[in-house]
Amino acid sequence: MTNNLLFDFTVDKAAKMVYITRQFNADLDLVWDAFTKAEILDQWTAPAPFMAKTKSMNFEVGGKRVYAMVSPEGHERWAIQTYTSINPKTNFKMFSAFADADENPQLPGSDWDYTFSEQNGITKVNISIYNESLERMEKLIEMGFKEGFTMSMLNLENVLKTLKK
Repeated sequence: MTNNLLFDFTVDKAAKMVYITRQFNADLDLVWDAFTKAEILDQWTAPAPFMAKTKSMNFEVGGKRVYAMVSPEGHERWAIQTYTSINPKTNFKMFSAFADADENPQLPGSDWDYTFSEQNGITKVNISIYNESLERMEKLIEMGFKEGFTMSMLNLENVLKTLKK
């Protein structure tokens, strides 16, 4: 088992970009499913003690995922992800924005670009996030986006271990 898996999180404020690279000790098919199937996404995308709850998801170009991060007290923070491009097992892109429970987006949002590759049983995911607003990006970082995303990646690593056959 590989213990030195790459995890890099870089913020480029001038470009309003966040770059994330993460490796997983799992095959490409399994990692792809973890990023594209609601029943798996709900198991790892929320940092503890929060839980993710998908209301609806249609993973196709023009489709969307509507989900909430739910606090232990039951407070829901909704978001909408609209898929703009899908190349199976290699790349997908989406526009993400916070929303209310009635699916009204709160703009501005961000464009996410995910690229997947596998070598020797290790799958690498590169994520580029372009924020429409520097203020929004700075607020997310201030709210602990890096820490929360890091916890979610650890959640995913554990979920992948349980899903491996």
